[in-house]
Amino acid sequence: MLFARFPVLVRGGGDLGTGVILRLHRAGFPVVVTELAQPLAVRRRAAVAGAVLDGEAVVEDMRAVLHHDVDAARSCAASGSVAVLVHDALPDVGARIIVDARLAKRNLDTRIDDAELVIALGPGFTAGQDCHAVVETARGPHLGRVLRNGSALADTGVPDPVEGRANERVLRSPAVGTVRWEVDIGAIVRSGQLLGVVSGETIRAPFDGVVRGLISDRVRVEAGLKIGDLDPRVDTRVDEVSDKALAVGGGVLEAVLSWISAST
Repeated sequence: MLFARFPVLVRGGGDLGTGVILRLHRAGFPVVVTELAQPLAVRRRAAVAGAVLDGEAVVEDMRAVLHHDVDAARSCAASGSVAVLVHDALPDVGARIIVDARLAKRNLDTRIDDAELVIALGPGFTAGQDCHAVVETARGPHLGRVLRNGSALADTGVPDPVEGRANERVLRSPAVGTVRWEVDIGAIVRSGQLLGVVSGETIRAPFDGVVRGLISDRVRVEAGLKIGDLDPRVDTRVDEVSDKALAVGGGVLEAVLSWISAST
């Protein structure tokens, strides 16, 4: 492994976090990922978070495996697979580099002295204060750029528009409970079609499109939580890391490699 001396801990294995993980993994870094016991990832076919509930997740050519022991996770990462741990805090996996990819839109607990290099994604962090670098996650000319001072653009609360569809692309839970889905990820659906039910409340397709992501039906959800993603482009790939996630991952890889170059 080319960068075996630089183990990385990525906090969060959702859509954008998986773009970071994929870039680092392919470049030759050992990667351990921490996730919630009840992962909230929607694009599950393109997220390593799926390993938490299924024991293993394969995203493109990358294999992620769930471990319950820190030493086993370190060994897994060193052997060439991505290791996934359910952990709320910072496990001692020997990481020299930490990436906060939880996309909470605020700093939950990340500190600039958590590792030799600390990188954070998106709004809620200030480079030079909370972390060494922030990577922009907002679409536009600055997507994926590495900020070494200041903060990323503020969250607008509005999803990126796709073929004129923005807010309506996001499926939100109408109630508290678990979801019973009537469709699978990748299904082509029609406007008004029943997609699922939460505690007796129905979720219907707001327009014709393809189901890009659905939260696991094994996760308890709160009312208003994002639980699905509909895409008007029926030819979209649901099993590939998105262009946005790859751009953000490229920014993280740039920050890591420039740090290594400057410190060696």
